Amino acid sequence: MRNYTKQYINGAWVESESGKTIDVVNPATEEVFGCIAKGNQADVDKAVQAAKEVYVSFRHTPVEERQAMLGRIIEAYKARKQDLIDVMTLELGTPVTKSEKVHYEMGLKHFQAAYDALETFEFEERRGDNLIVKEAIGVAGLVTPWNFPTNQTSLKLAAAFAAGAPVVLKPSEMTPFAAIILAEIFDEAGVPKGVFNLVNGDGEGVGTPLSQHPDVRMMSFTGSGGTGSKIMAEASKDFKKVSLELGGKSPFILLDDADLDEAVQAAVAKVVNNTGQVCTAGTRTLVPEHLKDAFLEKAATEMAKVKVGDPQLSETEVGPIVSEKQYNQVQTYIQKGIDEGAALVYGGLGKPEGLTTGYFAKPTIFADVDNQMTIAQEEIFGPVMSVITYKNLDEAIQIANDTKYGLAGYVYGKDHEKLKKLARSIEAGTVIINKAPRTPDLPFGGYKQSGIGREWGDYGIEEFLEVKAIAGFYQ
Repeated sequence: MRNYTKQYINGAWVESESGKTIDVVNPATEEVFGCIAKGNQADVDKAVQAAKEVYVSFRHTPVEERQAMLGRIIEAYKARKQDLIDVMTLELGTPVTKSEKVHYEMGLKHFQAAYDALETFEFEERRGDNLIVKEAIGVAGLVTPWNFPTNQTSLKLAAAFAAGAPVVLKPSEMTPFAAIILAEIFDEAGVPKGVFNLVNGDGEGVGTPLSQHPDVRMMSFTGSGGTGSKIMAEASKDFKKVSLELGGKSPFILLDDADLDEAVQAAVAKVVNNTGQVCTAGTRTLVPEHLKDAFLEKAATEMAKVKVGDPQLSETEVGPIVSEKQYNQVQTYIQKGIDEGAALVYGGLGKPEGLTTGYFAKPTIFADVDNQMTIAQEEIFGPVMSVITYKNLDEAIQIANDTKYGLAGYVYGKDHEKLKKLARSIEAGTVIINKAPRTPDLPFGGYKQSGIGREWGDYGIEEFLEVKAIAGFYQ
């Protein structure tokens, strides 16, 4: 059992004020494998106070010192590689190979990207006799989701540290142990006391009081639109800055000149990656009408190759859904797809054959999906593909943008002019053409109800800064 019932506040592990705990369940076995503190208002107050006391001094640390600190974090992070891999496989159920090649690596890349950004980031700009200064906003509250325990925490933490803003982090109570290891990494790396504070707990006990706290100047949240709306409402009461990365219903648009085999592989990967628990998952697959049957045949064959099972096995590609609640939600959406008249091509309700224990869902393909169906409009957060056909490029663009979300989009084909037109026309914060890699120095965020603000690299640092104009500074 992994029992971590203390909070990390002001550079030390201290007892939680609540005296209560939350069990953490392994989604592959449905067994409790650890517990964490169930924090409360008093814990939040202590953490915010610790951050507030060091805010001014940390804000004024030389950039070189903050960069050196990030460098030490990178080395300490590398030293805990196996621990991070092990714990993410246990708490999230992600296959061990994905824990290493995706989750561990993504966290590392964000610390490296912030380190690199400080090489050229301009915190001051002279305009005549005047000076423009960018300085840390103050104490930042960070609330992170369960689906990427290192990525979503690291990108916020790295940016805040680079900017000079102390933080209070509340990770998801379903995947808290990666954040606990990060706290140990920061301690090892010599992050000053009070700069990083970790308060475990649930949304009501920790997230809400953090959003309400008068000494918190900014809230950075990644998660559902419903929770984001509540955080924004609380933050608005004293005009905190808010950065939100919310849901998505991203289109994957296939051109008629695409290599069909390659396109099918890419489309399936965008659906099953991280068991579909990805805000940027390309779950609306837009296919030219005349390619529908050929695409579906190949997609079903490709989906059948996906190995679902024990995340501890190296050959496993897809693990379980994170919790019973999330598993039931995925099942509900699959049933809605059936009830609303979509054609079930592959997968469906229940667990894959041979898997009786664990929250495993069947990778699923629906055809004949109308873009107004529930499965095409709402974020399922499971490995479910909705295939929608289109007649021409303009219709594909209309369908792609006919959603309240705008986080990501994918275009696949050979005609560069068409690809460029699609990329410029899709209303989303990120558009990826074919197999182009997405580097961590590119801004990340959404249009419409997918969020407010941008993260990653130098854009992420900007979120934690205020701009000050000093007239006559050089007179």
